[in-house]
Amino acid sequence: MRRGYDFRSLKGGVRGKYYKAYHAGHTVKIHKSDGTTVINQYKLEDGAVMLDRDVREYFPDAAAVNNALRCLIPLMPKKRKTKTA
Repeated sequence: MRRGYDFRSLKGGVRGKYYKAYHAGHTVKIHKSDGTTVINQYKLEDGAVMLDRDVREYFPDAAAVNNALRCLIPLMPKKRKTKTA
């Protein structure tokens, strides 16, 4: 952000307020100068995971996360509980 922005007057912001809605998917409308509108819909891919900021500091990309999880797999019990709906 540019230095000229003053956020001191903004009050009442809530961290994570739109997290669930964003995770479910969101729509971006772009209104062009010629009067047309482009609508793009975004949804996280199946299997995508959102990492918290403190975790992202240690795992900069998907390869780092996958390598760490693969190291943990041998420590897990052989029988996994199945997910019930």
